[in-house]
Amino acid sequence: MIKPLNNNVVLKKDKVVKETASGIVLSNKEEQTEYAKVIAVGTGKVDKEGKIIPIALKEGAKVVYKNYSSTNVKLDGEEYLIVDADDILAVIE
Repeated sequence: MIKPLNNNVVLKKDKVVKETASGIVLSNKEEQTEYAKVIAVGTGKVDKEGKIIPIALKEGAKVVYKNYSSTNVKLDGEEYLIVDADDILAVIE
């Protein structure tokens, strides 16, 4: 298991397949926002006074994150992403 430090979050990318109603899979080469599931959350950011500001995410949440800001990690055959909590744009409910 990966335990993120500070303001980092570990994500597992959801596979999104775009296809037409007739079943044709569409390829999109444009860089776009990605969706992922939160696997683990760090302790948070340390402010100027030394206080920890916790991350407002919970494990299992589905989120939208900035695609270009992730670090890819492969562990035990699984692929994970590590991103700064500030690069998570939204929670999907």
